[in-house]
Amino acid sequence: MREVTALSEPSALTLSELLRTFRTRAGLTQAALAEKAGLSEQAISVLERGTRSRPRMDTIRGLSKALDLTPAEADQFLAVARGKGAHPRPPSTPSDPATEAVPTPWQLPPAAPDFTGRAAQIDAILSVLRSPEGAGRPAVAIVTVTGMGGIGKTTLAVQAAHKLADSYPDGNLYLNLRGYGPGAPMTTADAQRQLLRSVGLAGDSIPEDVDEAAALLRSQLAGRRVLLLLDNATDVAQILPLLPGSAGAAAIITSRGSLVNLPGARQIRLDALSESEAVELISGVIGQDRVAAEPEATETLAKYSGRLPLAIRLIGGRLATRPTWPIRHFVDLLKDEGRRLDSLGSDETGVRASIASSVHFLETSDRDLDREAAQALPLLSIPDGADLLTAVAARLLNLPVRRTGTILERLVDVSLLESVAPDRYRFHDLIRAYARELAEQTLTSAERDEGLARVLRFYIAAAWACQAITHPGSPRLPLATIHDDHLPVFRDDEESLRWLDDELRNLMDRFRQAKQTPLSGTVLIPELALAMFGYHEARRRWNEMSELGEGALVATQHRRLDAATAWLQHDSAIPEAENGDVTTAVDKITTALAMFRKIGDLLGEARCCSSLAYLVGLLGRLDEALEYAEEALRLSRLIKDTTLEGVSLTAVGGLYDHKGDYVSADQAFADAVALAEQTGDTRSASKRYINAALSHLRVGRFEDAALTVTESLRISGLLGDLIAQSEAHHLLALATASMGDYEQARGHVGAGLQLARRRRDAIREGRLYLELARIDAADGKRRVAIDNLRRAIAILNGTSAVQAADARALLAELESGRPFTYTFTAHSL
Repeated sequence: MREVTALSEPSALTLSELLRTFRTRAGLTQAALAEKAGLSEQAISVLERGTRSRPRMDTIRGLSKALDLTPAEADQFLAVARGKGAHPRPPSTPSDPATEAVPTPWQLPPAAPDFTGRAAQIDAILSVLRSPEGAGRPAVAIVTVTGMGGIGKTTLAVQAAHKLADSYPDGNLYLNLRGYGPGAPMTTADAQRQLLRSVGLAGDSIPEDVDEAAALLRSQLAGRRVLLLLDNATDVAQILPLLPGSAGAAAIITSRGSLVNLPGARQIRLDALSESEAVELISGVIGQDRVAAEPEATETLAKYSGRLPLAIRLIGGRLATRPTWPIRHFVDLLKDEGRRLDSLGSDETGVRASIASSVHFLETSDRDLDREAAQALPLLSIPDGADLLTAVAARLLNLPVRRTGTILERLVDVSLLESVAPDRYRFHDLIRAYARELAEQTLTSAERDEGLARVLRFYIAAAWACQAITHPGSPRLPLATIHDDHLPVFRDDEESLRWLDDELRNLMDRFRQAKQTPLSGTVLIPELALAMFGYHEARRRWNEMSELGEGALVATQHRRLDAATAWLQHDSAIPEAENGDVTTAVDKITTALAMFRKIGDLLGEARCCSSLAYLVGLLGRLDEALEYAEEALRLSRLIKDTTLEGVSLTAVGGLYDHKGDYVSADQAFADAVALAEQTGDTRSASKRYINAALSHLRVGRFEDAALTVTESLRISGLLGDLIAQSEAHHLLALATASMGDYEQARGHVGAGLQLARRRRDAIREGRLYLELARIDAADGKRRVAIDNLRRAIAILNGTSAVQAADARALLAELESGRPFTYTFTAHSL
């Protein structure tokens, strides 16, 4: 006979665990329980995942009945659901970061509490995207919402998305694609990068190639019930590489443009609100009593607002903050045709009038803050970009950060600005367009340019601060002329890099904007390119490095040749080399070398020689490369630059290795490491051991490679450098496998995989799985090797096209049954 007491230790059970326990005991699947309780299977899944911990009480009562709980069990279940029956558990031992789950993304903006009308459109969206069974659709479900600016596309989409939350228990993603507005739309690559970061991938593991990134995104979303809200899209071409590839996921897409060519999408076109809906929205914003007191004025207000939700919210917001003001007062403000767009029927009808009345309210207020906010609005609208940091706005306004924050918040209060995150603000595109009209009317072109120049100076100072952390020995740092005493405090290199990650798109938009102004010929552009070197190299942002560098070199064409110009010429070769055009890179650095020699800059000359040693060596011209390396070594010793001396010695060692002179090679590598140790630069010592091991592997010195890289592993372990440790284990796997010790090699791969996962380094993880497959195949474990190859391909398809092709070729070879013999390959590096 069943006991009639509650489960033991209720304080140790969460709602999700309790439900799962009761369901399992009853012998019910989630689907069967859902049917008995009259709920969706998704609702059961969400509760058992712990995503929703406070369900409605009628849901709990229905579940209790379906589970046939005893009165004591039902009381326990109800108490835990109310949050009264569960207590915190004792703290557990911190888990290994490698095993931590990626948090479920819940990125939807808040739903509008006064959402009005649009019932037919909401129902249409729900009918397409809400599945009673949660699965079984043959493809991704898509709804597009199109219409003019300010018509309420985003508000409608967000409202519908919140209603769909239970149908998509694996989360939701929100992205503003910036299709319409100042500045360039968000590129597909940047959109993919943001989405992939949102689902847990590290920025340095995301491929630059759009097709590779699209494949990686589809892989990451495969099997997940996720809802994407892609807001303000440009066109179908921008959208397609962002969509999931498998059924179960869904997307809502908004755009001003037509998206009729998007395959399989349900199209919803929004028009202006009806008169009754507009009045209802006004009532929701300012209260029914005020509307009832002035019904005719309210109807006229709805008419003058163009029945656009944006305009109604702006005007209603002003009325709500002035409860004693009559509605008729705002109607009188809007009567002036000069305050509205030229035609009420245009796609900006009512919006200019709404914004103008809001600005007028600030301008005529008795409060100093309001008048200061109105004065700031035109200047704040000048920079292109998706949003505006408080610190950037402070430089733009030339005011202290605290005062700027107060002004921005006041503009948010009157709905002239949106707060998208702490210290980050955004204009609606129509409001910014109006504010820019004001800027044209109230500011001279010189004042507008100077505002943008202040923003660029702030970015330059921040970039120099980042480079000082990431590349403390950079010869570019002495060229810095712009500093800022009020920059964010960067505690380490990763924090400074993340700050620039977040601002990169804005920075590039504003750089491009400056190129169209007289600022293009000033020193700001070259200094911005030089300052961003540290970030570009650390994050491998070669495209941005190339674009900034080209603009900078144009700006220096009519200036006196100096070290800045020569360094820009040197750095312009880096993207060429990284993208595979080594010959062009050699030509550019050769030009830079001549520049440095002309101005007598020995440090620059030495750096060029070191770079040429590496690049010419890649072209197979070893004798010429060695000459450059030895010249770099001679110059570095002449100017007593121990960092450059160590780099040059490493280059010399690698070239001697390739020439077969191992004694000279080993001596050069040992001298390079000794220099780093003498100056206390342990991180450089670790890196030089890695470089020596790489060289030894390439020439077949496997035992020497293993001994050398073991030293790097020891040092990187002391430093806590997970990236270097993962790389060291990878090299040890290559060395030991090349010597036939497959078991030891397998252990190094396992250690490297664990570290790569902790850093979310997908590229390293995929390469290690490929190496593990080669080891297993050579060790006679063909089936295991094939499984690991498939893992490698799934990861590398979206991160490294070359190594994904290697993995597919090996898979075909193993599946053909041909014998496999392990040999070292440089592709594994």
